[in-house]
Amino acid sequence: MFVMFLNLLPFCLDVSTTMIIQPGPVVDFLIANQNARDPFQLDWAKAKRTLKNLRIKASPSNQEYKITGLSEKPCREQTFQLKQKGDGEPLELTVYEYFVNYRHIELRYSADLPCINVGKPKRPTYIPIELCTLVSLQRYTKALNTLQRASLVEKSRQKPQERMTTLTNALKSSKYDAEPMLRSCGISISTSFAQVEGRVLPTPRLKVGNGEDFFPRNGRWNFNNKRLVEPCKIERWAVVNFSARCDVRNFVRDLTRCAEMKGIPIEPPFDVFEESPQFRRAPPTVRVEKMFDQIQSKLPGAPKFLLCLLPERKNSDIYGPWKKKNLADFGIVTQCSAPQRVNDQYLTNLLLKINAKLGGLNSLLAVEHTPSIPLVSKVPTIILGMDVSHGSPGHSDVPSIAAVVSSRNWPLISRYRASVRTQSPKVEMIDSLYKRVSDTEDEGMIRELLLDFYNSSGKRKPEQIIIFRDGVSESQFNQVLNIELDQIIEACKFLDEKWNPKFVVIVAQKNHHTKFFQPGSPDNVPPGTVIDNKVCHPKNNDFYLCAHAGMIGTTRPTHYHVLLDEVGFSADDLQDLVHSLSYVYQRSTTAISVVAPICYAHLAATQMGSFVKFEETSETSSSHGGLTSAGAVPVPQLPRLQDKVCNSMFFC
Repeated sequence: MFVMFLNLLPFCLDVSTTMIIQPGPVVDFLIANQNARDPFQLDWAKAKRTLKNLRIKASPSNQEYKITGLSEKPCREQTFQLKQKGDGEPLELTVYEYFVNYRHIELRYSADLPCINVGKPKRPTYIPIELCTLVSLQRYTKALNTLQRASLVEKSRQKPQERMTTLTNALKSSKYDAEPMLRSCGISISTSFAQVEGRVLPTPRLKVGNGEDFFPRNGRWNFNNKRLVEPCKIERWAVVNFSARCDVRNFVRDLTRCAEMKGIPIEPPFDVFEESPQFRRAPPTVRVEKMFDQIQSKLPGAPKFLLCLLPERKNSDIYGPWKKKNLADFGIVTQCSAPQRVNDQYLTNLLLKINAKLGGLNSLLAVEHTPSIPLVSKVPTIILGMDVSHGSPGHSDVPSIAAVVSSRNWPLISRYRASVRTQSPKVEMIDSLYKRVSDTEDEGMIRELLLDFYNSSGKRKPEQIIIFRDGVSESQFNQVLNIELDQIIEACKFLDEKWNPKFVVIVAQKNHHTKFFQPGSPDNVPPGTVIDNKVCHPKNNDFYLCAHAGMIGTTRPTHYHVLLDEVGFSADDLQDLVHSLSYVYQRSTTAISVVAPICYAHLAATQMGSFVKFEETSETSSSHGGLTSAGAVPVPQLPRLQDKVCNSMFFC
């Protein structure tokens, strides 16, 4: 199979999309950004974060400034010292009085709104907000809300043929061949795509219920008329409804019917707990506390599982406090849902998550069941996925969340558990893999993962450790080997000085501009396409893999870099293992674009990070916590999960 590829050196040609600020009056921008009715409904704390560092023009001077903040008081109350001519005493005026009486500028609605501050911290300069206009062509670098993110994806996606045409036209219109310096150096740039040879790896065979074999087609499969391979019984459970608008009784009835079709034994829920209308406008933590008071007063004992219905599909304020209360305080498995269009596919997807969280398995690779994974099935092997999640743009003080997930129940490679820690903001290297606190105690993440593997795998220590690392660039490869791998080795030595496992370290990169196209075809390259020649490093071991079916837009392959291989995988065996790990993601019925351990690490970091988001710093700070890069503020520590859930796939 031949694949066309476009990536030009010394520059990279690709299509990029970004969000641009809508130029115009600042007030109009804020109303649209917050979906408010008028300026008096705006959240000014949020507005301050949104406006910081944006550029404005102030009328009538038409002078340009950069916003540094907002005034603490409304325009009619915010005072400043106006210098008098000569040696007269400064006159204290409000901003409103100055612009109306001294500048003779009519202000229609600014009197009761904050002013824009364009000055320095110790010397503020205030301008009424209605006189300020955002200048054009400013990138919006703050975090996007759900609708904005969806709109960006919708506007930016291009089908392969459309993207090829766009790139070809951009190259022709740029006229790089006419550049005198390039011509004098004898450099010419071809206007056609480079051709590389690729191959399509065979689709892994899956095991579903009743010992049935199943072959995914085009990287996808479903559980229609099929049972889960290891269904877990749903018992001692209840439904909690936080004011979601749905017919809860019918929802539970349909969920029960669908569960029985998938082979999941399910008992009737003990009760449906409806939120009292009087608490719907209370703070999220109060709503959660009141709901648990209701649950504890009516249930005869601790539930094993709680299904939580939320009113919002994304970014619900209740999510963080609810998860913390269940996982850290009570050790209860919980699944959140915001049912809107409920059908069998929706219910099946929900049950896949519930079954994985309760300890079941939805599907297995046939090579796991045999077991016959090259090199992995013969020797006890643990697979680690590592990722660090950082705060959204504009939140530099939010701690980073480091997560490591590990396989368990060897020789399986489909079951995982997670360990999560906070660390200093924007720090990419994980600093708590090994954390020795005494001669006999290590509080690092790797120790608890190794002990879990030992206990779940027949009292066997892993002789091979395969590490998948996400989120690092080429400049950080040496740090992964010299800092993170060293910590893992230290953690192993701390458990047993004579223990010398073999390591494989692989970095997965998605943040690149390499695209592959099929000649003469409008479709994306088929799932399982691997390229390991010409466009790869001439000496290092790396390859591109498109494991998933690109249904929307143009497929972006994952670039895998093998930094270390002490096990001695052949290129084919390692690529097959990576490809297979894209089919063990328990909450999906599709092959995913990057190996499941990395996706799980990202999910665990995001979910545990929601704990910190809703905790008061005073409650989560620890005297043993690390310091931020400024060295002043302790990093909030995450609460420990209860034993009943810490080994589960709570993040699934």
